[in-house]
Amino acid sequence: MVAVVARPRPPSPRPAVAVRRRPRSAPGPVARRTAGGRRLGWAFIGGAAALVPWMWLLAATMPPTTTVSNWSAAWLGLDAMEAAALLGTGVLLLRRDPRHGLGAAAAGTLLAADAWFDVMTAAPGGERAMAIALAAGVELPLAALCAALAARAFRPRGPVVDHEMKDRWQRLVGSTPDG
Repeated sequence: MVAVVARPRPPSPRPAVAVRRRPRSAPGPVARRTAGGRRLGWAFIGGAAALVPWMWLLAATMPPTTTVSNWSAAWLGLDAMEAAALLGTGVLLLRRDPRHGLGAAAAGTLLAADAWFDVMTAAPGGERAMAIALAAGVELPLAALCAALAARAFRPRGPVVDHEMKDRWQRLVGSTPDG
């Protein structure tokens, strides 16, 4: 005959805590935001998918050349937006404001678009060579720097430690402040 003996488990170092759960019938604000965020995400994906046939249509129907009446205003506007984004990013960086990533993302996007349109609209020859040199030497490296700043600004910084809670937990579990 074999006897089965259950060994008692050691007591858990964590105290038992009762967890109250919200009833499933009434989702909280986080659940509503998540559902709305998913719908918005699918709407953006649908918008991107709708642009694919539109781009094919444009490629097939647009003339290879055109005359633009407000050419200088368009370029000045783009450069003004780049300057504003770079200025805002610089000011926020000097203030050590983590929102500098927003300006950096905008500046990087505008610089990349400017480089693209400079190269694509330049006449063949010396004008195109100058546009490629400016794009490769100034605009795209600055756009890459802005992208790196934006990525660094949006990276999680880690948990914020509430020292009072940490001290209470250490007293509760009997650990020392060093670990």
